[in-house]
Amino acid sequence: MFCPVIALTQQLIRRPSLSPDDAGCQAIMIERLRAMGFTIELMPFGDTLNFWAWRGQGETLAFAGHTDVVPPGDGNRWINPPFEPTIRDGMLYGRGAADMKGSLAAMIVAAERFVRAFPDHKGRLAFLITSDEEASATYGTVKVVEALMARQERLDYCLVGEPSSTEVVGDIVKNGRRGSMTANLTIHGVQGHVAYPHLADNPVHRVLPALNELVAIEWDRGNEFFPPTSMQIANVQAGTGSNNVIPGECFVQFNFRFSTELTDEQIKQRVEALLEGHQLRYSLKWKVSGQPFLTPTGDLVNAVVNAVAHYNEIKPQLLTTGGTSDGRFIARMGAQVVELGPVNATIHKINECVKASDLQLLSRMYQRIMEQLIA
Repeated sequence: MFCPVIALTQQLIRRPSLSPDDAGCQAIMIERLRAMGFTIELMPFGDTLNFWAWRGQGETLAFAGHTDVVPPGDGNRWINPPFEPTIRDGMLYGRGAADMKGSLAAMIVAAERFVRAFPDHKGRLAFLITSDEEASATYGTVKVVEALMARQERLDYCLVGEPSSTEVVGDIVKNGRRGSMTANLTIHGVQGHVAYPHLADNPVHRVLPALNELVAIEWDRGNEFFPPTSMQIANVQAGTGSNNVIPGECFVQFNFRFSTELTDEQIKQRVEALLEGHQLRYSLKWKVSGQPFLTPTGDLVNAVVNAVAHYNEIKPQLLTTGGTSDGRFIARMGAQVVELGPVNATIHKINECVKASDLQLLSRMYQRIMEQLIA
């Protein structure tokens, strides 16, 4: 039996859209949207293809997602070639099946059914699609959002199709995300011979007490929606490779995933005060890749919870855990932002797959959300 959602997902998977290469995926989506009467605005930036599409006017519900995927890894370890979609035992295999070409297909088909049922819908239905979410996220959604904000575009609700679910579709809905900030710290010492430590200054020895203190800090206790802020050391590099040389510098990289209990400035000030207290000679560069955002209970959350309950007879958990998503950029527009997508058990893995019936279910949920907010 032909299924439009599965057929479109397979069509998209066949395009090897390794980030930030779109490989023709957006052209496929645009053709379907144009046929429904959407106005298409191509918004390329740098090496990234993006588009903004809309139909109707008034209160705006946008569906957001990305056509790019991560590399498949060793293709020989896949049960079928990663860009040749295959269904086995009800599971659709292929790179991007869950993250997130299945969601994109579910959105498009949901929109087609919705427009057929409500050709004169009262609100505006929109799509914000990028090909740079999995890599640097430099020229993708963030640039589109900046352009839309500059001309005061209206965006009331945004549903991001990231794979949010864990066991069954809709069991987890992300109604916010933690902020992410990385510190690149270089401790400056004096290089020398290990046999003559009095003639050198070992930056590794210098920084260890400070790192121990940093790791032991309780930054906050989180709140109703967010877990406590966490700090993790990701990289430590020092030395020349020789066992008889005291290094002249030590590089430490650490990342904060922070809640709405703290601001990035508060974290920076506390870290820098700690380093000063240890009398270290250092250089420190910060990169804030996302601020925390939260969509409390309201029209969008209610519509999503209702759609999940209608089709899967469960009440989703509202969580803010996990990594960052492009929702962090869209939230700047003042929109209510929620993430609802397929089960994420195999994303970025060898043999990425999604239950084919889940994508059909997801498409029905998306359609019901459209009906509740802009029909």
